[in-house]
Amino acid sequence: MENKGLRKYSKIVAIAVIVLVVVSFGFKIADEHSLNLNSDSINKKLTVENNNLLTEKTSDVNDVKNSMPIYGNWQNFTSKDGLPGDKAYCVRIDGERVLVGTHEGLAVYEKGKWRTYTTEDGLAHNGVLAIDVSEQTGDVWLGTMGGLTRWSTGKFENFTQMNSGMPNDLIYSVICDGKEVWVATGGGAGQYDTHTKRWEIFTEQNAPMHEPWTYGVCAGDGKIFIAAWGGGVVEYTKKTKQFRDYIDPDGNMEIDLFPDDGVVHDITTGVSWADDYLWVATYFGLSRYDGVRWKGYFDHDSGLASNFINFVKADGPVAFMCTDQGLSYTDGKNWVTYTKNKTDKNGKAIITEGNKKTELAMTPSISHNFVIGVDIKDDVIWLATSKGVSRGELLK
Repeated sequence: MENKGLRKYSKIVAIAVIVLVVVSFGFKIADEHSLNLNSDSINKKLTVENNNLLTEKTSDVNDVKNSMPIYGNWQNFTSKDGLPGDKAYCVRIDGERVLVGTHEGLAVYEKGKWRTYTTEDGLAHNGVLAIDVSEQTGDVWLGTMGGLTRWSTGKFENFTQMNSGMPNDLIYSVICDGKEVWVATGGGAGQYDTHTKRWEIFTEQNAPMHEPWTYGVCAGDGKIFIAAWGGGVVEYTKKTKQFRDYIDPDGNMEIDLFPDDGVVHDITTGVSWADDYLWVATYFGLSRYDGVRWKGYFDHDSGLASNFINFVKADGPVAFMCTDQGLSYTDGKNWVTYTKNKTDKNGKAIITEGNKKTELAMTPSISHNFVIGVDIKDDVIWLATSKGVSRGELLK
């Protein structure tokens, strides 16, 4: 009875959020709660906020003493600058070019110019939700709202349920893992062997999932991790082909009753592995797993911008979270969060270290606070947001 109740409840929650995520894919106008900061009039001063954290406001990055990377010199792109549409779902840095999935097609930024590819060029669907690039072949794999597309040597090849046996045509996440390509779809997870050209499908029928929806997938430590909607995280060991699942142990769908007892919520939206840590994004907070212990993070007890996390990307010891209230990243202890003002193009970066916060003015700031995708390489960061794409440079 408990499992049936959980499944019924998760279906209600999933359907409600699917309306938000699939139909509009999360493009609600978030209440940004940002300060209207003018860098010309900012004077460095110390104030004590209601939460008793020491807050320092500054317009000079050199005044910030923090071990975390800080990005600035933001450059924003919209349809006015060459994007096919302002609604961007994902971004992937590929050598000297940048690939952006938008609601109106694939956008490629190279040598300062944008080029667009749509269904007329061979895409399975114009809504591109996920992108990865094979390290073995250089092929670009595109997860769309209507199938999986491989872009190789200038040609597009499409995979759907009907022509290849893929689990579902709605693809939220795609990764390349050697000769295999993994997808998280609206009808389960799928593994495609590029050598045998065969699919293997994983759903609630043959894997520990409560629902067939899967929302994210990543590889690490000889395993595949799947963000299973309503079912926490499903771990698949490639060598043994065995599954195990990680769910919220307290079984409460509204709050995290017991801190650090497991993944913070069963409604997971993304997973990312790096430096022996698994980072798990949910619509109710963030989790980190070191193989033994879980750690949870929330907007009320950390520097996380919002508990509503659309996507997570780990890069070395730092994890980047795309939320409905801005971009946040952390090494598990220190935090940096970027938000944009409501009234103009400027904003701020909030640096949290211990019980000290520093607000750094950003002129301009990121394109929009509803951030859905992120990628980082060397000294550059790219963001996909609900109103354009942002490029930032490492300041320190």
